[in-house]
Amino acid sequence: MQSGTYIALSGQLALQRRLETIANNIANASTPGFRAEQVTFETVLSHAPLEPVAFSSVGKTYISRNPGEITRTENPLDVAVDGDAWLAIQTPAGQAYTRDGRMRLTEAGELQTLAGHPVLDVGGAPLLLDPDAGPPEISRDGTITQNNRQVGALGLFRISADSNLTRYGNAGVIPDRPAEPILDFVQVGVMQGYVERANVTPVHEMSRLITISRSFEAITGVLNEAESSLREAIRNISGNP
Repeated sequence: MQSGTYIALSGQLALQRRLETIANNIANASTPGFRAEQVTFETVLSHAPLEPVAFSSVGKTYISRNPGEITRTENPLDVAVDGDAWLAIQTPAGQAYTRDGRMRLTEAGELQTLAGHPVLDVGGAPLLLDPDAGPPEISRDGTITQNNRQVGALGLFRISADSNLTRYGNAGVIPDRPAEPILDFVQVGVMQGYVERANVTPVHEMSRLITISRSFEAITGVLNEAESSLREAIRNISGNP
């Protein structure tokens, strides 16, 4: 098979990977705290032929950390994280982190995510409130008060930039390195009565989808031309008309 065919096939595989991430991003465009998936590509150089041939890798998926738009809900159990920080939650897979600050209070006073995961303080302990003390007040540093009495504090954590993130659920992530608790709230904090939307722009994703579709069509044309030229060469060699 000609090298051009291999190159075109590698390009199609790369486009397929990009198409999968776009589909997932669009599907979660309305999920609060969702972080979009992006793909990085690199060139794979083959020295097998007489002349080196450059192929496109299938790509490596990573989770974008760009912030999403913050919108007001006026729900006292909603918080949006302002700055480079994450809320901690306890999951069956261990401690995870999220920017989805929508919470609920159980009858027992447990502060949980809407999915039922306990929300943790800076020490990694579940938060327990008084279910009969009315709506809590949450300050910028995460301190939670009820009837002017402090009952706990939301834990905020920073994930290092060189950590690899694994997605948990729709809006959660699990880093491959321990996250650091935040004690300085000058540049980071929480905003009560707000939520952070997904960092996905549907219009941009749709434009990327159109670009990928056109690229796929172009590569398909290259493959068809390569196949036609190969058939023509075989006919000429065999002497068949």
